[in-house]
Amino acid sequence: MSSKSLISTDVDFDKDGKQFGNLFVPQSTNSAGWANYYVPIIVIRNGEGPTAVLSGGNHGDEYEGPVTLSKLARSLEPEQIQGRVIIIPMLNRPAVDSGTRLSPIDGANMNRSFPGNPTGTITSMIADFVANQVIPLADLVVDIHSGGSSMHMAPSVNMHNVADQEQMAKMIEAGRAWAAPLVFIYEDVAGAGLLPSYAEGLGKVTLGTEMGSKAQFGVETLAITELGVQNVLHWAGILKEKPAEAGTSEPQVVAAEDPRDYIMAPCSGIFEPFFELGDEVNEGEAVGQIHSLEQVHREPDRVLAQTSGSVIARRSIPRTAQGECVMVLVRPFG
Repeated sequence: MSSKSLISTDVDFDKDGKQFGNLFVPQSTNSAGWANYYVPIIVIRNGEGPTAVLSGGNHGDEYEGPVTLSKLARSLEPEQIQGRVIIIPMLNRPAVDSGTRLSPIDGANMNRSFPGNPTGTITSMIADFVANQVIPLADLVVDIHSGGSSMHMAPSVNMHNVADQEQMAKMIEAGRAWAAPLVFIYEDVAGAGLLPSYAEGLGKVTLGTEMGSKAQFGVETLAITELGVQNVLHWAGILKEKPAEAGTSEPQVVAAEDPRDYIMAPCSGIFEPFFELGDEVNEGEAVGQIHSLEQVHREPDRVLAQTSGSVIARRSIPRTAQGECVMVLVRPFG
């Protein structure tokens, strides 16, 4: 957009040291005609060098990002890095405040709002500021997600299969450096406007993640997230010291690039899965069945796989509406 952002900030992106500040998003509400909504932002800089932009809380029911990045912001000191780290722990803070995927203020999905609108609603305004004022500064962009309320997902680092093969090779290399169990190449099947897509389009080395499930986090997924961020900062040449536990497992690179890999519910009801994460599924096999709430006498509707692969994600909320994703299948990439 050509209009100037209405958002201001009290951090200086070019100043050495550590700064805790906010993005001030102008709002007019029922309780205050003049107000600012505060979105925390942290800048840690030590001289010239690469820049990493790290974001969490893109969706408000995904907690690995806000917790990991808040802890990193407190612990990481300028002398430990060469370059700059910009941290936004709760990108969609209204959604994090309410524990919902979408913003309760405007009902918008932050990860379908890029590149945003400087004079739009709060979600679009934040997206515009990040798209035009923050991401262009980056060499490395990391957007931490998890399964949220609706999905049970295997921990993975993810990205799109971008056309620029040099960029793609760097992204896979960075994904491997994270040392999560999986590097996941995915397709957008639920709309455009994703932060990672926007950053990839600018040529940035861009990583997303799916690190947890069912709107909660555990010891294992949090450890993978925290160590992975440190690993990739070291890979990028920003974090000087190699993490003490860099991770030993060699990630498997997998992909779901066929829209049919994303299995949608053919009807509404209660979804009963037949497979767990990591299980192998053959094309034509039933991955589960949906029980009708209105016609109990009916046999459940079988949900059939249209491709073959292993399960990387399945629905965690049994109550399912027609058209909602119930399972995702992947195959080895390349």
